[in-house]
Amino acid sequence: MLAMMVQFNVDNREAGDLPFSTSPLSKGMKLDATDIRYLSSEEFRVLTAVEMGSKNHEVVPTSLISQISKLRSGGINKILGGLAKRGLVSRVQNAKYDGYRLTYGGYDYLAIRTMSKRDTVAAIGNQIGVGKESDIYVVSNSEGEQMVLKLHRLGRISFRAIKNKRDYLGKRKSATWMYMSRLATQKEWAFMKVLHEHGFPVPKPIDQARHCILMELIDAYPLRQISEHPSPGTLYSSLMDLIVRFAHSGLIHGDFNEFNILIKRETGEPIVIDFPQM
Repeated sequence: MLAMMVQFNVDNREAGDLPFSTSPLSKGMKLDATDIRYLSSEEFRVLTAVEMGSKNHEVVPTSLISQISKLRSGGINKILGGLAKRGLVSRVQNAKYDGYRLTYGGYDYLAIRTMSKRDTVAAIGNQIGVGKESDIYVVSNSEGEQMVLKLHRLGRISFRAIKNKRDYLGKRKSATWMYMSRLATQKEWAFMKVLHEHGFPVPKPIDQARHCILMELIDAYPLRQISEHPSPGTLYSSLMDLIVRFAHSGLIHGDFNEFNILIKRETGEPIVIDFPQM
């Protein structure tokens, strides 16, 4: 399944010292881990500073980034320029001040670095799924065990009504799409852990960082891709029983359909995925 892997081992070494291969993935809202091997610890400090500054600023002033990162202002401009060229931050000029926004690419790097430091992710492989709210990739750890990495991507054009339909914000009146993605991830992570611990047929959750969830890779097909099943009656009964089990636990999946149900290749048993709408 992994035609190409982007391997990494992020720590405090200088840029150019990290062992990477190349990746065919394009930049933008797609995950592109190619350049992560070239980022120094100072560049990650600046990325983190932009993230922290975004809590109270739509556009983070360069002076604030320098203050949070505790780096000299002269070096900050050079680092921010390099991060902008890689698409990890974007420069914004307005009447009051110049500043930067963190992009989803930069957010991806911060999350991957966190998981790498925890030794849960060591390589990024192929994209195996895409939806209105997320991208799905195959990844592996240092032992070569394959897993699934889900990156929440709230704010895509086709799904922008989400702020009015979900309760992620609570009492907050506004938030960035990346912050919304982080809240959605935390909610899904909490549901996955509880459901898995209570024996529900869901993927085993492994790790979570920012807008990313790491889970086990299951040998299964999405129900939407299946035209035949050895025992459709049994499958139907299992799915109805599962809805009742959710209900007895006070839960409604909210999106229980052929896109969010996997069928195990060997046994034909269903696995339920995608829980932010519960």
